[in-house]
This record gives sequence, structure tokens and C-alpha cells, in this order.
Amino acid sequence: MSVAILGSLARTALPGVIRWCLGYAMLAVASAWILIAGTRGGAITIVGVSFATMGAVLLLVQGTRSFFGAPAVRRDEVLALALLCAALAYFTLVSPKVGARGVLISLGLIYGRIAVGVLALRHASGERTRYACRLIAASAWLGALFYFARIAVIVFGVAPTLSFIQPSPWNVVLLGLAIVTLPCMSTGMVMLAHARILERMEKLATTDELTGALTRRAFMERANALLCEVRARGGLLSIAILDIDKFKAVNDSFGHAVGDRLLAQVSSAIAAQLRACDLFGRLGGEEFAVVFAYADKDDALRMTNELRGAVERSSADGVSCTLSAGVDGIGAHDTLESAIVRADSALYVAKASGRNRVTVANLPELSGA
Repeated sequence: MSVAILGSLARTALPGVIRWCLGYAMLAVASAWILIAGTRGGAITIVGVSFATMGAVLLLVQGTRSFFGAPAVRRDEVLALALLCAALAYFTLVSPKVGARGVLISLGLIYGRIAVGVLALRHASGERTRYACRLIAASAWLGALFYFARIAVIVFGVAPTLSFIQPSPWNVVLLGLAIVTLPCMSTGMVMLAHARILERMEKLATTDELTGALTRRAFMERANALLCEVRARGGLLSIAILDIDKFKAVNDSFGHAVGDRLLAQVSSAIAAQLRACDLFGRLGGEEFAVVFAYADKDDALRMTNELRGAVERSSADGVSCTLSAGVDGIGAHDTLESAIVRADSALYVAKASGRNRVTVANLPELSGA
């Protein structure tokens, strides 16, 4: 069931999902192998099932680490797995000891469960993923607890010959309860994957793919929300409309590919200068907008000139450009749309006055290069 559910997400190219799917597939193979071999399974069955189970544990841990953006492979884990498999082979083929095998396999499963749980809980801060991460952690640690109990049963001699293929009441209870937690873990993993897909879709809907700035619609929505928030706190906002000078000439002279890279470079240069509280959007073509939170006209003029200077110093494929801008404040009873109109008019004044400068709405003075 888990393989089928996770397999449906394989094409999403989300980090870690393929490893999750392969890990559950290996557990399914191990389970099927035990089911087919039954109590007649010999040393080859024991070794094969043990290796498949430990490999699955490693894949699940690596997949979880990869999903959360950490390097998937750790050398110490790979080395530990190799030593564990060697020990399992030794206690199966050279010096058969059922109890030792049971303890070693349980320790490997415990490590995998604890590692997955810790990784999930460490990333449970996001509102969308909090429940899924906690579900994974709770399921993983509950399974680890059952394996701890299994080790105790073996060590204290309650069932000294306990093995995976032995149909004893202890195996039915302890392994059965531990296995039941696996679908809970996979359910949490699917929930995490769906949350990540939703984030991607929202980003595609709100972020301009070329420049990384907000799309016009997303910019207007967030700017209006920011306007309400800042006004409620008694703060000021200002807006700047920015336009790349003679951008059509760049496209005509160097081609649209260079023009696209220049747009991306200009956007990057602007974004690097902005504060965390500011909003940056692409209104269309080579025109951008910035809302400066808690800033009056003078602050906006200064910060926009800093943006203009940063753009002038940047280049893409050896091609540089300049920026013209219009700035205005957003009054206490003003609307975002009316402020944009005034800032846009100031932008055209800057263009008509020689470009590469910032003009404040309703003021004749120009601040230029």
C-alpha cells in the first residue's frame, strides 16, 4: 500500500520521494520473501531478508534527509550498514545465533526509526507540515519502542530463539505492532509531499519565473495587505515604479535571450538591496514596483536611488543598463492604485528628463546620477 501511494508521487521529482518508494519496496520484498519461505526458510532467506530490511532502513533515512534539503548520504551510516550486514552474515552462516541476529536487526531498525523521527520533528515548524512531521515522528518512535521491547524479550530470555520467521506470539505482537506503524509513516510522508507540491504551485502562481519577483496580481494583493497592516500600526508606506532604460534596444541589439538574462540580473540586484519588510513585484515587461514599508517620501527617494545605483553597477553577458523611477508616498486615506498612478507619472517625468534618475511625484526636483 505504501509503495503504491508513494509511487504515485515519483514523477513529482521531489527530493527523497524516490528513496522513500524504494525503501518501502524493499520492505515489501522482504515481507513477501518471508511469507513465501515460511518456517522452511534457510540461511539464504535469513541473510537476504536481513540485508533487504537494513537497506530499506537506510533508504528511508536518506530519503527523509534529502526531502528536507540535507545531504542524503553519510559515510558513517553506509559503513555502519556494511558492518551490520557482515555481522548478520557471520551469525547466520559461520556461527548461527538467533538471539544475536534479532538484537542486531532490531538495533538497525531502531536507529532508522529514531533518525527519521528526529529529522521530521526538526522540520515541524511550518504550519502546513507540522501535523505531518509530528505524525511521522510519533509513528517512527512508536515503532522504535516496539523494537526496544523485542530486544528486551531476547536479552532477558523471555524468548531467546526469537527470529523474524518464527510464528510465535511474541513476533506476532511486537513485529506486528511495529509494522502497523509503517503505513502511518508513509501517510505522513505523502502529506509532506503534497504540502511541498502545493508550495510549488503557489510559487508558480505568485512568483515571476524569469525574475523571481512577485507577479502583478500577487504584488497588488500583498501590497494592499501590507498597507492595511502598516496603517493599523500607524506607520507610513511609499511606492516606487521602476523601469529599465532603453530595454528594447538591448533586445534588438543582443537578442531576447540576453534581454531575459538582463531582466533577471536587474531583479537580483534590486532584491539584494531591499529590506525584509519591503515588497518587490514585476508589473510587466521591464517595469517593476517596490513598496517600502515604514518609509516616507524622503526614505523612499534615498532607497530607490540606492537601487538605481546597484542596477547601474550590474551587468549580464557584459551588457549593462540604467534605471529610471518614480516615487510617491501613500497617504493615510490614499489607495494603492492612486499612489501607483502618481508614481508612474513621476517615472515618465524621469524618463523625459534624461533617464537614469529618480523623480518624486508632485516635486519638480530631480535626483539623478
